[in-house]
Amino acid sequence: MADGAEYSIQPTTDPGSGAPVGGVPVGAAGPPARPLEEGGAPRLPVGPPPGAAGPAAGSGAAKPAALLRSLRAKRRLLASGAASLPQRPGPQSQPASWRSAGRRRLPRLLRHWPLLVAAVVPCLVLAGIGWWLWPQQPAGGPPHIAAGTVQADLVSPDSASRVAGTTLVAGAQSNRPNPPLTVSPSDCAVAAGPTTESVYGQAWTAFLSATYQDAGATGAHTVNQVIGVFPDSKKADAAFTTLTEGLSKCPSSTRTDQAGRTSKWTYKAHPPTEIAVAWTAAQDGSAHWACSHQARVNGASLVQVSVCQAGDSQPTAAKLADKLARKVSR
Repeated sequence: MADGAEYSIQPTTDPGSGAPVGGVPVGAAGPPARPLEEGGAPRLPVGPPPGAAGPAAGSGAAKPAALLRSLRAKRRLLASGAASLPQRPGPQSQPASWRSAGRRRLPRLLRHWPLLVAAVVPCLVLAGIGWWLWPQQPAGGPPHIAAGTVQADLVSPDSASRVAGTTLVAGAQSNRPNPPLTVSPSDCAVAAGPTTESVYGQAWTAFLSATYQDAGATGAHTVNQVIGVFPDSKKADAAFTTLTEGLSKCPSSTRTDQAGRTSKWTYKAHPPTEIAVAWTAAQDGSAHWACSHQARVNGASLVQVSVCQAGDSQPTAAKLADKLARKVSR
């Protein structure tokens, strides 16, 4: 470089970033010739040729070097900040403390497995016992239906009053037969309780017993209607046979009520037909007060009517039984 030479450094800037990328002195003759490499090969100049004024600001010659430096700077920036870039979460991204805590928790649970078994097994055993003891309807038995399905078949109180010749009002009702009565001898359970389980058993699908009494509730007149519906006519016929055979075995019996009081009754059955039977039950010492009974088997139904009053009640019982059987058969 010659003494006294004037220099004017004109920086060349990157058009994108504005950073200076280099310059050369104005008026300089260029760098001196470089010595030969070992072996005699000349070194190529890396600067501008002698006499060149250097690239002007914004010239196309400085752009490749500027872009190269910019790319290098971006690479260094990416290399230094790669750890801070967002990454997809995965098993390796979880903190080591979490993984170590999970590994420590599993052996703890395994150490307490006897306590878990001791807590779960009794619950399972109790659940199984409860399921086994849960009441269920006997297999093969027909489902019982509501009494309301046969409610309309009853002879109304007004109609029964016209037949009986006195005013009757509705009284108690039951949608299942009562248990067998306590009676002696035991063969008289059917005659003493013709509307109980001794006759109807458990095979019925619908049952209704309704009682009408005189308006004064004195017991001078009592009418009882019973409708028992079975799954088929065979079961209804079987119940009717049980009734007729039981009546033929018992001329009299001694009944014991729930309070322990006893009463003696005498029964008189008329010869039955294939579909009907009639009988009377009189309590000893009742002064001509007795109950007249009528039973009819009609298809899958077994119906009964009883009329209790002083005097002859057989005609009233027969008429009411006929009306009831006709309504059930509709």
